[in-house]
Amino acid sequence: MSKNKLISIILPVYNEANNLRWHYDLITNFVSSHNIFYEILYIDDGSTDKSLEIIKEIIKEDPSARYISLSRNFGKEAAISAGLSKCKGDAAIFMDSDGQFPLNVAQIFIDKWLEGYDVVVGVRQNNKGEGFIKHYGSTIFYKILNILTNDKTVPCSTDYRLIDRKVIDEFNKLTERTRITRGLIDWLGFKREYVNFDANVRKSGKASYGYRKLLKLAIDAFVSNSTKPLKIVGVIGVVVTLLSGLTGSVLIIETYAFHDTLNLAVTGSAILAIFLGFLIGIVLSCQGLLALYIESIHNETQNRPLYIIADEN
Repeated sequence: MSKNKLISIILPVYNEANNLRWHYDLITNFVSSHNIFYEILYIDDGSTDKSLEIIKEIIKEDPSARYISLSRNFGKEAAISAGLSKCKGDAAIFMDSDGQFPLNVAQIFIDKWLEGYDVVVGVRQNNKGEGFIKHYGSTIFYKILNILTNDKTVPCSTDYRLIDRKVIDEFNKLTERTRITRGLIDWLGFKREYVNFDANVRKSGKASYGYRKLLKLAIDAFVSNSTKPLKIVGVIGVVVTLLSGLTGSVLIIETYAFHDTLNLAVTGSAILAIFLGFLIGIVLSCQGLLALYIESIHNETQNRPLYIIADEN
């Protein structure tokens, strides 16, 4: 590893007092054994335990370590964004502070980066101790996300990744408030590579992301990255309108013009139900039309750049 290349290790922290010290020792042993020029940047995300106290103790011991303390718990996505806005490295690796992400994979990230990749993404193959619901919920989430969005995401890709300085600089220009970090990095593009790994068992404590937060994260991912659900409603409306309109027209003509020659015995209630379906279809179709305008507003309010230059001469 070249001494001229600074690697920022970004660690969001929320109530990880029991994990910080041993995980810090793990990091320092790793960087020293691989001759890595590094900085460690802790982002305390409004912890209510002794996490910040332990971080400050670490800072006193290690001049290569720094910290940011957020005024309250803003969430992991905001914490990562804060870290990327303050890091000084030629590249940044962000990982959880609970030790589930194996550090030997970080060396593979760095090797791939030195080969010329701007983004190196960790893809979790197995997660020791992961429950049935989380495992299959994650699989379903990625399938739905790839159906709804144009930017395809590799299933089980994680926030454990390395990004080059030019990617960091472009990421810091993005202004939307509801953000999914990995989705934004995917949107930015650049040359990327994927590295498979098996996650470790969490050594201490419970994950701060429960099912409720994971569900909110999934909904935010769908809403912030796609307007297709709105368009799907519009398509359903058009189909319902056409089918109910055609069915209603045939039944009315057969009943009143041909005096029920097919003996369908269609009642007024049935015709009324079809008419109501027709009206519902029109309403849904109008929502689909509104979706086109909402999509335009959605794209404008995100204020993303029209293009991103990866290289020039």
